[in-house]
Amino acid sequence: MEHSVDTGLPREAAWERTECQALLVELQGLRRAMADCEQRLADWIAAVHPSQAASARNLAHYLAMRSVDARGLQDRLARLGLSSLGRAESHVMATLDKVIGLLHVLLGRPWQALADEPAGFRLGRALLEGQAQRLFGPPPPGRRVRMMVTLPAEAAHDAALVDALVHAGMDVARINCAHDDAPCWTAMAAQVRRAAAAVGRPVRVLMDLAGQKIRTGPVAPGPQVVKLRPQRDAFGRVTAPALLGLRARGLAAPVHGAQLTLGVAPEWLARLHPGDRVELVDARGAERRLTVVDERSGGVLLQCERSAYLTPQTRLRLLRHGAQPRDTLLADLPERPGRIGLQRGDTLRLLRSGLGHDASHGSDEGRVRPAGIACTPPEVLGRLAKGERVWFDDGRIGGVVRRVAARGVDVEITDIAEAGATLGADKGINLPDSRLELPALTPKDLADLDLVAQQADLVGLSFAQGAADVRALRAELARRGAGALGLVLKIETRRGFEHLPEMLFAAMAGEAAGVMIARGDLAVECGFERLAEVQEEILWACEAAHLPVVWATQVLEGLAKTGRPSRAEITDAAMGERAECVMLNKGPHILEAMHTLDDVLRRMEGHQSKKRPLLRALKAWGPVPG
Repeated sequence: MEHSVDTGLPREAAWERTECQALLVELQGLRRAMADCEQRLADWIAAVHPSQAASARNLAHYLAMRSVDARGLQDRLARLGLSSLGRAESHVMATLDKVIGLLHVLLGRPWQALADEPAGFRLGRALLEGQAQRLFGPPPPGRRVRMMVTLPAEAAHDAALVDALVHAGMDVARINCAHDDAPCWTAMAAQVRRAAAAVGRPVRVLMDLAGQKIRTGPVAPGPQVVKLRPQRDAFGRVTAPALLGLRARGLAAPVHGAQLTLGVAPEWLARLHPGDRVELVDARGAERRLTVVDERSGGVLLQCERSAYLTPQTRLRLLRHGAQPRDTLLADLPERPGRIGLQRGDTLRLLRSGLGHDASHGSDEGRVRPAGIACTPPEVLGRLAKGERVWFDDGRIGGVVRRVAARGVDVEITDIAEAGATLGADKGINLPDSRLELPALTPKDLADLDLVAQQADLVGLSFAQGAADVRALRAELARRGAGALGLVLKIETRRGFEHLPEMLFAAMAGEAAGVMIARGDLAVECGFERLAEVQEEILWACEAAHLPVVWATQVLEGLAKTGRPSRAEITDAAMGERAECVMLNKGPHILEAMHTLDDVLRRMEGHQSKKRPLLRALKAWGPVPG
C-alpha cells in the first residue's frame, strides 16, 4: 500500500491529519483542566486515607471531564476508531493519555507515556474490587455482585430462617435500626455470626441508622369495628361459615380455628356450651344468630352464616332453651389505624403537634377547618417557604406550600389519585425544594452507635446531605473505638445527590466505604422521570472514586412479598449487575427472590461489566451460515 511521506498514513487517510491535530489540541486542553481540578481539590485529596489517594485523584479528573459537554468530541474520536472516553470512569487520565498517544502516532510525532496517571485500566479495576472486598467481604464463586438482605424481626429468634438466608447466598445481613430495638439487633447479629460460622464463610452485618426521617405524626384512631363474614362462591352462596372465637375479656390468646377472637364477660362465657344459640344486632341494625360449635381451651368457637359488623356497643344475648336470657358486651376489638381522606385541591395543614384529623365544618356557615396532621420533627415547619413542594407516603400524595403561619403550614394537594387517597401516621414526608439544615445524626442514632460499634461490620448513614455529615459520623465512631468500621452512605435526597462528590471525598478518609442508591426516596425527591438519569450518574461517580455501590429499594419486591415477579422487576434486577451489591427487602418469599436474583446476576455477568458490554459468544442462534 502506498503511504504518504510525511505522516506514514495511507494516502486515502491523509485528509484526517487536520482533524487529528484539532483533536490533539482539544484533548490536551482537557488534560490541563483535569490537572487544574486536582490542584483545586488538593485539600480534599490530602485528607483521604493513603490507600484511597489514587482513587481521589481519579475522581477529581472525572469531575473535570464531566464538567464539559464532550458529546461532539466523542463522535469525532469514534469516527477515527479511537476510544470515545465513554468507559473511562475507573481510569480517566490513563484513557485520555492513551488517546493522546495514538493521535501522536497518527500524526507521526514522537510520544512518551506520562508518569502522573493515578490509575490505569488494570489498577482502576483492581482498586474497585479491593474496596468492595474490604467493605462486603469476598464475592461468592461465580458471582461478582454480593447479595444484601434486610432481616425481619423473626431473625432474632428463628435460627432456621437465618440458616436458610445464609445457605441461599446472603453476603451481607442488613439490620434496620429504624425498627425493633437493641436486644433484637444484638440477637440478629449473633444469629448471623453463628450461621456464617456453620457454613465456613463470612457474612457481614450492616446496621443502618434511622437518621433524620421526616414523618407524619399520629392520627386519631378510626372506629373500632370489625367485619365477620362467611366464605362465598362466585354466586354469593355460603361455602364456609364465619368462625368467631370468644374468650374472657382482657386475655390475649386467640381461640384456635377462629377467624377473629374477641373478649366477653367471663361469667357469661362460662354459661356457653356447644349447641347454644347467641343473638346480636350488628352496627347496621341487622339481626344475626350464631351457634356455639365447640368449647376450646381459653374460650368457645361460634359460627355464623351471614356477615356482621361488630363494635364495642354490640350486645350478645344467650338464647339457650329454658335459660334466662343474659347479655354481654364485646371487648378487646382491635383499634383501626386512623386515616385522613384527601382529594385534589384540598388543604392539608402541617402542625407542630397533636392528633391528625379530617377536614370539618366550623360553626360559621360554609367555613371548613382543613385536615391537619403533625410533622416530626416539628422544627422542619419553620424552614418551609411558599411555593415549595411536599410529598407524602413515598410520593403517593403531593402538594405545594401555599401558606406559612404560626399555627401551621398549609399545603394544597395537587398530585393524588383521581379518586383521592388517605394518609396515615408515620408516613414519610419529602421536601425536595427545602433547605432544612438538619443534623444527620439524631439523638437516637447517637445512642444506637454504642451498639453498632460493638456488633456491626458496616454502618449505614441515612439521609446523608453533605461532607460534614460524613465527618460527624466518622468522629462519633472514632470516639467509640470503631474508626475502622466500614461506612455506607445512603443517597436518598436531592441535596445528598447534589453534594455527592464532596461526600465521596469525605468517605474516602476511611479505608472502607461505599454508597447505597436508596431509589425510593431518591425518586420522590428528584422526580420519577429523573431517577434513571440520577442513578446512572451516581454509579459513574462511584466507579471513578473506586467505591462500591449497593443497588437498593424494591428489587424483586413483588416476588419477595407475593411469590410472583413482574417483567419490569426482572429487568431492574438485571441492572443490579452494574453495582457491587444488590439489596433485597424482607418478605414471605425472600428465599425465592434470592434464588432468582442469584440466577439473574450470574447470567448478566457474562454479558455486562459496569458500562462495558462483553462480547460473549451467543449460542442461542447457532452458527452463522457459511
